Amino acid sequence: MISRREFLQVAAATAALTPAGWSRGFAQHRLTQDDLLRFEPLGNVTLVHLADLHAQLKPVLFREPSVNIGVGEARGKVPHLTGRDLLDLYKIPPESAQAYALTSDDFAALARSYGRLGGLDRIATVVKSIRAERSGRTLFLDGGDTWQNSFTSMQSKGQDMVDCMALLKPDAMVGHWEFTLGTERVKEITEKLGFPFLAQNVRDTEWNEPAFDATTMIERGGVKIAVIGQAFPYTPIANPRWMMPTWSFGIREEDLQANANKARQQGAELVVLLSHNGFDVDRKLAGRVSGLDVILTAHTHDALPDVVKVGKTLLVASGSHGKFVSRLDLDVRGGKVKDYRFKLIPIFSDAIAPDAEMAAKIAAVRAPHEKMLGETIGRTETLLYRRGSFNGTLDDVICDALLAERDAEIALSPGFRWGTSLLPGQDITREDIYNATALTYPAAYRTTMTGARLKEVLEDVADNLFNPDPYYQQGGDMVRTGGLSYTIDIAQAAGRRIGDLTLLRTGQPLDPAKDYTIAGWASVNEGTEGQPIWDVVMRHIERQRTVAPRDAGHVRVIGN
Repeated sequence: MISRREFLQVAAATAALTPAGWSRGFAQHRLTQDDLLRFEPLGNVTLVHLADLHAQLKPVLFREPSVNIGVGEARGKVPHLTGRDLLDLYKIPPESAQAYALTSDDFAALARSYGRLGGLDRIATVVKSIRAERSGRTLFLDGGDTWQNSFTSMQSKGQDMVDCMALLKPDAMVGHWEFTLGTERVKEITEKLGFPFLAQNVRDTEWNEPAFDATTMIERGGVKIAVIGQAFPYTPIANPRWMMPTWSFGIREEDLQANANKARQQGAELVVLLSHNGFDVDRKLAGRVSGLDVILTAHTHDALPDVVKVGKTLLVASGSHGKFVSRLDLDVRGGKVKDYRFKLIPIFSDAIAPDAEMAAKIAAVRAPHEKMLGETIGRTETLLYRRGSFNGTLDDVICDALLAERDAEIALSPGFRWGTSLLPGQDITREDIYNATALTYPAAYRTTMTGARLKEVLEDVADNLFNPDPYYQQGGDMVRTGGLSYTIDIAQAAGRRIGDLTLLRTGQPLDPAKDYTIAGWASVNEGTEGQPIWDVVMRHIERQRTVAPRDAGHVRVIGN
């Protein structure tokens, strides 16, 4: 039986706290750590899940998407409901703390009331509290995208995150962006990690054998639990193949079924898939692979305040950037889940006390860089955000920088989901730009491309995102564009979605036969040349001093 009682208690308690002009202090006055952690325990096993941290050690602002288009069987279903539709489904009051954490509605105003979320020191407080309450019954599982995408993680090759996460003592983890550290570095870390790095779907092609363990067996609460790991199956497509040349990836559904069967044969009473597939892939997988009791899903950054049940399998989506920790209590008897209770815990940084041990570690790893990261390089007059199916205003700043600094007609920026948000009137620091651009292949390239080839590129990315079969959705959100407008018909077949391509500078349609100057970054091609994208963006902002991008509507979406 599902109960949202504890979750909705907090929502109801804070529903009326944020009329226009009311202070953050008043809003936070009734939002307490006890409220956020209150939970009626159930059964003999507790799963605690954190995913898609993207190396964010400190509390952040992160706006959830206003547009998250689902296609095929996912159309009109979670996690593709946003804003008021999501709130209505889960009966969450508008302007409440949960509405702020889960949607983009009134984000700037509510952010000033409720403040930042996340922070690994606050997460440590939550994890330790649950472990203390459920001693001997708790598994803490890391869903991946943990070691990369901040300045300190980039400089330390992930070591800052490895050292900090070690204090939380995860029972297992999986990966995606971790692999962009390169094969040798990933091997170096995982051999010393102290807990399993699982990936049943990654093969070593040189030796024709698994590159990592598929499963770990753990006993909690008298229950034998199998945790099977699933890395992001399209890592060598979405990220540079040359960084992991001897590893092959894939969904490997048949292997997963075999591993689930093997776990049962070895006496597992509970089988958990710790996955970085993305929600829609895992929803399909749950209907095709038997014997999975729980799928802890990640990659698509979805935060859902309740589990989604597919047959007998429970799907849990725990958000990103440290905004949430999920808790799932299970009553497991006779090899079956008899009952469960779930809570998505929002990590409001002003309401949850930082754990002293973790706070000291975070301070130590950041100390050499703190001054530089805090330097102001400009200011924004409008809300800067990235997350969503199409361009966000932070993406527009990056595209504007590429157009101006690389003297290009058209800019392409990858549809990454990571990167924090900034409020209107907020100073832009160097860390803000690193949080949106820090990766291990940052060259801002300049090239030429015909109009026909550009359309092919956009069509290919669109099919990665909007193919009605989730198993063919291989990337992030739609590639962001600057200097270009177009129409996308979601309902059309591959190769027929993109039309009305127009160069904004001239207002003329793109000529399929003409060459255009293109600037972009994060190319998956080895040997790409160019300045690091963060240098390009910082230089542009320093010259402009103030940026004020707005939703310009350069992408017209139909058929959804």
